[in-house]
Amino acid sequence: MAVVLRLQRIGKRVQPHYRIVAIEKTSGPHGEPLEVLGHYDPKADKDKAKVTIDAEKVERWVKNGAKPSETVGSLIKRANKAAAKVEEPAKAAEKK
Repeated sequence: MAVVLRLQRIGKRVQPHYRIVAIEKTSGPHGEPLEVLGHYDPKADKDKAKVTIDAEKVERWVKNGAKPSETVGSLIKRANKAAAKVEEPAKAAEKK
């Protein structure tokens, strides 16, 4: 059973919205995912609102051998950068 992390479209024709899912590689585009890991809204205004990912779930799947698609890999990096930017001001405020 080869598991991949990929996008699964759930939006309307002119309102794209995607789920980031762990799914078997042989499943079709509308197959039942093993687990939903997050969401991607390309039409959102802010980067923070565009990508929401549960990092713990993603890390667990990758450790178990799941391979992210190219797009999901870049979304994970984007979400990690956004999370790091949010944490930096919070840490600076705690030090004061």
